[in-house]
Amino acid sequence: MKAARHEKEWGRVVGPVAGILILLAAVLLAASLCSAATGPAVPSIFKPESTPADSIYGLSLLVLAVTGIIFVIVFSLLAYVVTKFRRRASDGPEPPQVYGSNQIEIAWTVIPVLIVLVLFMATARVIHAIQDAREPKGAIEVTAIGHQFWWEFRYPTLGIVTANELHVPVSDPSHPTPTFLKLLSADTDHSFWVPRLAGKTDLIPNRVNKMWIDPHETGLYVGQCAQYCGMQHAKMLLRVYVDSPEQFEQWVQEEKKPAQSSDAVNEGRRIFETTACINCHTVSGTVADGRFGPDLTHLMSRDTIASGAAPNTPENLQTWIQEPDAIKPGSLMPAMKLNDHDLNALTAYLETLR
Repeated sequence: MKAARHEKEWGRVVGPVAGILILLAAVLLAASLCSAATGPAVPSIFKPESTPADSIYGLSLLVLAVTGIIFVIVFSLLAYVVTKFRRRASDGPEPPQVYGSNQIEIAWTVIPVLIVLVLFMATARVIHAIQDAREPKGAIEVTAIGHQFWWEFRYPTLGIVTANELHVPVSDPSHPTPTFLKLLSADTDHSFWVPRLAGKTDLIPNRVNKMWIDPHETGLYVGQCAQYCGMQHAKMLLRVYVDSPEQFEQWVQEEKKPAQSSDAVNEGRRIFETTACINCHTVSGTVADGRFGPDLTHLMSRDTIASGAAPNTPENLQTWIQEPDAIKPGSLMPAMKLNDHDLNALTAYLETLR
């Protein structure tokens, strides 16, 4: 009888402890999988490739270390107390009463205050270093405007307007070329977040926010809007292409060129210019000068459409024109409902916009 009771008592202790250990193991496994992710296109905070992201990563390691130590200490004390002072058969109906200790109360007041103070000072230092960084000569300036549900990128000093895919030069430590972004919103709250390049920064109507990045490695970096902005918030994706200086200069020269067209697609151009397309979109060199939708001057130079929701292929482009909800339900792109002949002609014209 006594052995059975003892086994039951240990069962009450081991069960919760085992559950906590399993949960902790799952968390550590998830963290290890995230940190093991490789490749510039993986949106992992554990692989920073820019000074702001690296500063945030260092701060996060400090916070994780401090909170991890706290967890280990508290968990160990709880496990010790639950085991050492568990109820036994010989115990009375009421446990011994222990009254306050000034030393313990001072300790558990002062120690948390010191911990919070250290974390506050470390966080304030990182925020100051990122937000108050001076813009050096030769930095790239970009105005990023959030729309439901796509991104507009303007390069005021270069005279370039594009959408959804941001191109910036790599920043070599020997020749730093950071990119400074001015963040605006055309409608509601958005949040610009590319985890490997910088922290989240909100885009708020009637307010100008700023951020900067200085990518150290060329390649593709992905992110998305991190602030709920409507039905298609989850598909308001971001693609940042970090180019070598030569590639970036070539991209700039290509983007400055007007839209290229040929007589073979004149019918498609006529359809484009005589339908509602021109009310929302701009194509340089044509009568289309809409501002509600992305600039299409170099549409086919982009890898995706619908703000990263689908690859930029002729088939997806036709679907996007004819039935946008098939790709992005709830988007503000109207369904054109063209007949097959006009749809094919319009698509053929858009495919020349490179």
